[in-house]
Amino acid sequence: MLLRSVSKLLVSLSVFACSSLFAAPLVVDLSNVQSNALFTDPGNTVLTFDVGANSAITGFSFTATLTAFTPSWLSEFGLAVSDSSVSSGFFINPGVGDDMPGTGSYAGAYDLASLGLAFNVGADGILRLEFYEDVDDLAGPDGQWSFGTLTFDVEAAGGPDQPGEVPEPGSLLLLGAGLGALGYAGRRRRAVRKPS
Repeated sequence: MLLRSVSKLLVSLSVFACSSLFAAPLVVDLSNVQSNALFTDPGNTVLTFDVGANSAITGFSFTATLTAFTPSWLSEFGLAVSDSSVSSGFFINPGVGDDMPGTGSYAGAYDLASLGLAFNVGADGILRLEFYEDVDDLAGPDGQWSFGTLTFDVEAAGGPDQPGEVPEPGSLLLLGAGLGALGYAGRRRRAVRKPS
C-alpha cells in the first residue's frame, strides 16, 4: 500500500514539475487599447511584461480589430515590440495598405527566428509594447485596438553567453522526489534479499 501511495505522489510531482519547466506563450489582451501619437510620445499606451531575464522572443502572432477615428487611417496603427531600453525588437503595422478611417480586422503569425527578427530582452526580463500612430491626426486618441490578442513565443535564457534562470521550485521538488524514490527502492531491494 505504501509503494502505491509513493508512486501516485511521484506521478503528481512529475506532472507539476514538468508543467512548470515549459513556459506557456505570453498572450496579451488588446481590448480597448488606445492608439494616440507618434512613436515614443509620452501619451502612447505602453505595456510591459516580465518574461524572464535574457529570454528570447522567437515567435509572434496576432488577431486584432482596429478602429481608426476620422481623419486617421487604419494603415497608421503601429506596434513597437522591444526590450525595455528599446534597443532591440521589431515594428508592425497590421492595417498597412488600408488608407481609410473605419474598422478593420487583421491577423498574422511570424516565426521571428526564421525571419532574423528574434531578440532577447535584457537582464531585467521586460518585454515592452508601445502602441503608436505613424501620423498624429487628432489631439486625443486617433483610434483604438478594439479587441484581439497578441501572442509571443518566449524561450527561457540559456547557453554560455547568457545566465540561466534560478531553478523553479517544481524542478527542485522533482529532483528531490526522484532521489527519494531511488533511496526507497534500494531499501526495499535490500529488505527482500535478506536471508531468513
